[in-house]
Amino acid sequence: MSKKYYDKDCNLSLLNGKTVSIIGFGSQGHAHAMNLKESGVDVVVGLRPGSAHTAKAEAAGLKVLDIEEAAEAGNVVMMLVPDELAPMVYKNQVAKHMKQGDTLMFAHGFNIHYGQIQPAEGLDVSMVAPKGPGHIVRSLYVQGSGVPCLVAVEQDQSGQAKEFALAYASALGAGRAGILETTFEEETETDLFGEQAVLCGGVCELMTAGFETLVEAGYAPEMAYFECINEMKLIVDLIYEGGFEKMRYSISNTAEYGDYVSGKRIIGKETRDAMKQVLAEIQDGTFASTFVQEMNAGGKAKFLTSRKKAASHQLCQVGKELREMMSWLKK
Repeated sequence: MSKKYYDKDCNLSLLNGKTVSIIGFGSQGHAHAMNLKESGVDVVVGLRPGSAHTAKAEAAGLKVLDIEEAAEAGNVVMMLVPDELAPMVYKNQVAKHMKQGDTLMFAHGFNIHYGQIQPAEGLDVSMVAPKGPGHIVRSLYVQGSGVPCLVAVEQDQSGQAKEFALAYASALGAGRAGILETTFEEETETDLFGEQAVLCGGVCELMTAGFETLVEAGYAPEMAYFECINEMKLIVDLIYEGGFEKMRYSISNTAEYGDYVSGKRIIGKETRDAMKQVLAEIQDGTFASTFVQEMNAGGKAKFLTSRKKAASHQLCQVGKELREMMSWLKK
């Protein structure tokens, strides 16, 4: 079991006199920058000239510099640009400004674990990875709570890399919820597997298959959407709140019995074998190399084609029409 840390275990004063440079101001970037600033940390944001995020960052009272200026100004540099862009940004705009004893941070281990970024030996290299999207990291902090977080250390030049990572996580608000220690390898491989086999790839394909099965059998698309897609949130919310136990306690006996007798028929040996293959391709770097190739040398052709094809599916149009009926979603 991973050791858990809370605010009482973190020394936020380690960041006193330090400047934290947040490179990027997207989903995670805006949350990190604003939470750290409101925790009393000196923060600057590094953006490319003409970035659409500049006005938003400045409106939040943050100092915005170009990426190279931010890298020069920071004792701690947190890379929060997309995985496929980070190696080039680091190589061309950040690396030359990193000084002996500086800290290079990530919120995901991808580029370090797969060698896309290779920091100099004189740096601390660590990870602070909130287990939630940026808007939740921000909103829970404002409410006085926080999102659980992972920390990991790849290089410990200073002898205090872990302590600095814990201080950063505490400034994000994670110490209010719990901070778990991991490794770059474990975080990267479990994160990619979860996204592909369960959270995004697995769940979306399962819902799509259920929708198509009902529609092909002659049922109304609206009924198929409600039963196989819309109600997913109700089930997941129950699991989120109290695990499988609360979900099964809350549903009907009919639904619970169906869960036990049909679930393993859908997710059987073939699916489990496929999951193992997906994991193997994550572990040996096959997925990483194909992703980097597609997003850079491949010009995103297959990626964008897949996005367009998915968006044109019948369930997307049906869902759009049904959501128009749901006034509470417009708040």
